[in-house]
Amino acid sequence: MTTFLEGKTALVTGSTSGIGFEIARHLAQAGCGLMLNGVEKPSVVENAIADLRNTGVDDVSFSDTDLTDPVQVERLVADTLDRFGAIDILVNNAGIQHVAPIETFTDDNWDRIIEINLSAPFRLIRKILPMMRTNGWGRVINIASVHGLVASRHKSAYVAAKHGLVGLTKTVALETAAEPITCNALCPGYVRTALMESQIASKARAERISTEEAAELILLEKQPSLSFVSPADIGSMVTFLCSEAGDQITGAALTIDGGWSAQ
Repeated sequence: MTTFLEGKTALVTGSTSGIGFEIARHLAQAGCGLMLNGVEKPSVVENAIADLRNTGVDDVSFSDTDLTDPVQVERLVADTLDRFGAIDILVNNAGIQHVAPIETFTDDNWDRIIEINLSAPFRLIRKILPMMRTNGWGRVINIASVHGLVASRHKSAYVAAKHGLVGLTKTVALETAAEPITCNALCPGYVRTALMESQIASKARAERISTEEAAELILLEKQPSLSFVSPADIGSMVTFLCSEAGDQITGAALTIDGGWSAQ
């Protein structure tokens, strides 16, 4: 196991399950100290921390910060600094989804999606970037989506937020281009997470077919590889971007989408 990130600290939002947990696991395997964040049940959090410590990394902490609250976002940064003394890597992974035609899309759903998927990353970058500059190194990785590049019906807030996150990524990259700090966005296609499972189940009910048949139909509609992206694919890309090989990759919206956006 290589430990090229030994001595570094990463803050990964939405990291107690799914894609975020796999990102955290890959960073831990590379020697990184971790601040996890999420809203899962205590038992899920405990299992996540135990799994990460099994990689041999003891420096794992957790915060249940509500990312819709700017005051709590500030507290998340302060708690991470109190625990680790620095934040070298910021992975903005936390995200939520709601599917509805725009004419029935409520203000509450719109506001919450924008807050978590776009405003929270902005606030975290704004707070953490000066520290990266002081320390002379940093990585900001925003987990966007293929929906940061293309649209789908009934996902107005999610598509708007992810497009915004890609734009934010490019702006931060330009503002840090002459420094040893990079900012990139990853744009996955369909990943078989809990969020995806709910969409599969909804399609299965609507079409009166099995969940596996529904999953195949969803892939046929969008993802030419006809395979789901794995969370490990995303975790591997994050660690790559944190390596020396990623030094000159900045401002990129990197697709991991099985050919979706190539169509």
